[in-house]
Amino acid sequence: MGRKRKHSEAEAAAPVKDDSAPERPKRTLLGWKDKKEDVEEAKEAAASVSVPGFRNKEKVLVTCSRRISFRYRHLMLNIVSLLPHCKKDSKVEAKSSKGATLNELVELKGSSSCLFFECRKHKDLYMWMVKSPSGPSVKFLVNAVHTMEELKLTGNHLKGSRPLLTFSSNFDKDVHWKLLKEMLTQVFGIPKEHRKSKPYHDHVFAFSIVDDHIWFRNYQISVPHNEADKVARGGLDKMTLVEVGPRFCLNPIKIFGGSFGGPTLYENPFYVSPNQIRALEKRNKAGKFAKKIKAKTRRKMHELSNPLEPDEFADMWKDDE
Repeated sequence: MGRKRKHSEAEAAAPVKDDSAPERPKRTLLGWKDKKEDVEEAKEAAASVSVPGFRNKEKVLVTCSRRISFRYRHLMLNIVSLLPHCKKDSKVEAKSSKGATLNELVELKGSSSCLFFECRKHKDLYMWMVKSPSGPSVKFLVNAVHTMEELKLTGNHLKGSRPLLTFSSNFDKDVHWKLLKEMLTQVFGIPKEHRKSKPYHDHVFAFSIVDDHIWFRNYQISVPHNEADKVARGGLDKMTLVEVGPRFCLNPIKIFGGSFGGPTLYENPFYVSPNQIRALEKRNKAGKFAKKIKAKTRRKMHELSNPLEPDEFADMWKDDE
C-alpha cells in the first residue's frame, strides 16, 4: 500500500499563485509609457552611441598686443562680432616669449585656434593665425583697413548668423594657398548648431587673391520680401549682395610648422617690410633736399663768377647832400 503525503508536503509541491498587483508603467508628461517603448528607446540610444558622428567644436581665441591703435582695435572688435564661436581675452605683451604665453592661454580657454593682432610702432598691424597646439601658423601684414564704423555701408545682417565662405579660383593653384584656404575655412567657418550662432545663412565672407594679397569682404544676401516677388528655391537671379564691412587686406609673410613658430614652411619672396618702405621714402626726401642745397650753391658761385656791372644811373634820383 502506497505511502500518503503529508499535508505540508502537498502545500510545498503545489504552485504558488502571485496575488501581487502588476507593475505600473512609467508616467511622463505626454502620458503613460510601456516597457516596449523603453526597449525601443534603449536600442536607439545604443545605435546612436555605436555610430558617433563628427561634430565641429572649433573655438577661436581673439586677442591683441598692448599699445594697439584705436583703428586696429575697432577692426578686432568687428571680427569678434562676426564670429560667435570666438572668445576675446585681455591684451598680451608682444615680446619674444609671446608664443609660449599665447599657447598656454589658448589651452586655458579651451580653444583650438587663435587670432593675435600685433601692433608695431603704432603704425603697422600684423595678424597671427594659429592652430594650437601643434600648428601650423601664419603671419600676415594687414593693409587697407576699413572698419564698419568708418565705412557706414547700407548692408546689414543678423548678428550670430552663419556665413557662406567663398574663395577665388586662385586658391587652388599653389600648395601654400591651399593651406591658407583650409585655415581660413576652419577659423572663419562657424560650427553648425553652435549655442551662440543662429541657423541662418544671410551673409557671405569673400576671400579673393589679387597681387598675391588676400582681400576680405563681407556681403549681406538681400532677398525681396514682398509676397509677389517671393524668391523660389534656387532663384539666385533675384538675390543681390550688399556690402556690410569691415574691409582689410592680408599680405602673407611666413608660414610656420608649429604654433607661433617652428620650421618655416613658406616665405613670401615679394614681401617688403614697412620699415624698408619708410626708409626708402626718407632717402628720396633727403635726396630732394640735397638737390636744393646743390642748386643754391651753384647759384651763388655763378653770381660770384659773373658780377653785375655798376649802374651809372643808380644815384640819379638821390638828393645831393
